[in-house]
Amino acid sequence: MAKINFQNMNSMVGQDAVFNGNIKLEEGIIVYGTVFGNIETKGAVRVSKTGKIRGDVMCSDIHIGGTVEGNVVAENRAVLGEGSHLDGDLTYKTLIIEEGAQFQGQCIILGNEPVTEQSDINEDGPEDGSSSYNE
Repeated sequence: MAKINFQNMNSMVGQDAVFNGNIKLEEGIIVYGTVFGNIETKGAVRVSKTGKIRGDVMCSDIHIGGTVEGNVVAENRAVLGEGSHLDGDLTYKTLIIEEGAQFQGQCIILGNEPVTEQSDINEDGPEDGSSSYNE
């Protein structure tokens, strides 16, 4: 259904592999096995139906078909495929959730991050009408 460019997938965790530790890449990765650690890449991440990640993921795009237990930041598109399971917060620009996907966490749209509290001073001065400078 959703198209993500997976042309530059230079790394793979095989279905029978268990990887312990963080992974940092320039290109994309496909996970068929299990990763216990964080994944950080400028490329795309694909988690197959048999794939499992226990850790945070930072990437350009992600397509989850398996399980991710951790927070995900996708600078562009995130796809939660049919039968996928995400347990963690998801930050993205574009989100597609297919029927049958399970998601437990918060959604944060890039560009709409929560703003930190600001003082009561606006462009016209304080809201109470008093002067913001000494006269």
